[in-house]
Amino acid sequence: MTSSPLLDLPGAVSGDGVDAPVAAHYGSFNTEQRALEQGDGFVDLSHREVIRIAGPDRLTWLHSLTTQHEEALGSGKPTMALILSPQGHVEHAMYGADDAESETFTAHVEPGQAQPLIDFLLKMRFMMRAEIDDVTADTAVTWRPAKREGVPFDGYEFVPRDRLTAYAEAAGPAAGTWAFEALRIARGEARMGLDTDHRTIPNEAGWITTAVHLDKGCYRGQETVARVHTLGRPPRRLTLLHLDGSENRLPARGSEVFNGEKAIGFVGTSARHHELGPIALAMLKRNVPVDATLAVDGIPAGQEVVVDPDAGLHVRPNLRG
Repeated sequence: MTSSPLLDLPGAVSGDGVDAPVAAHYGSFNTEQRALEQGDGFVDLSHREVIRIAGPDRLTWLHSLTTQHEEALGSGKPTMALILSPQGHVEHAMYGADDAESETFTAHVEPGQAQPLIDFLLKMRFMMRAEIDDVTADTAVTWRPAKREGVPFDGYEFVPRDRLTAYAEAAGPAAGTWAFEALRIARGEARMGLDTDHRTIPNEAGWITTAVHLDKGCYRGQETVARVHTLGRPPRRLTLLHLDGSENRLPARGSEVFNGEKAIGFVGTSARHHELGPIALAMLKRNVPVDATLAVDGIPAGQEVVVDPDAGLHVRPNLRG
């Protein structure tokens, strides 16, 4: 992925890792966080990859493959859907919306994940009237604070890539991924492949209310999701960690989390929140006491529940973010 043209904006500092092609901030990530919380500005996520599925059978086909009720998806309504392994482990996560008029479903995924998703979908197409294309070269992803209260994933937008600079001029002020990530982590919203691993099931990551429709028909991995939801005890649980700010650093992603001398999970993404201070998401064993003080990468950390270890359900209503 080539670097975003918005890295030429005043004050832009590029990100790192998978977020390197876009700006981490434009001079003050704390100011940028506050602006986004107040409903102002936008975030350049043009490094995310975009696929487009076109044809009259697209929603019926996706409905049969994913965790989401795609057949009932209204035109223009944003959604998140997962594709699971037969054992219920999350293999793909996509965010998108359908356009009934043009008979197209457009979705965005993490950098580097479009082709693996397309390869899987092509193997499962059979006789369905649906065409799949990687349109990343022509279509960019941005995010703006949601305008519709209570509509999950309402902030994502698709922008013609050759119009990205003009979009920024109209949608500013620009905010970087550091601000975006801090707000996402504070919402307890997991990021596929960064806050999850190859063993993650939707129940552990807090995706039951946002990406899984529990009343739809069969799909691959459904038995695991339904069983864990009914029993209410996921093997692991996503947790928001409040890190000791005196260390003046963030833990390395993937570092083990310890309860005393016992390793009980791993840390995912982390950020500095303008109000909460340093925070991170971690995947922990279910039976870790929620009031235990933990340590990650040598940093003491307290817990805030995201996925309830007993009920396996969300306990915070704002996770749809």
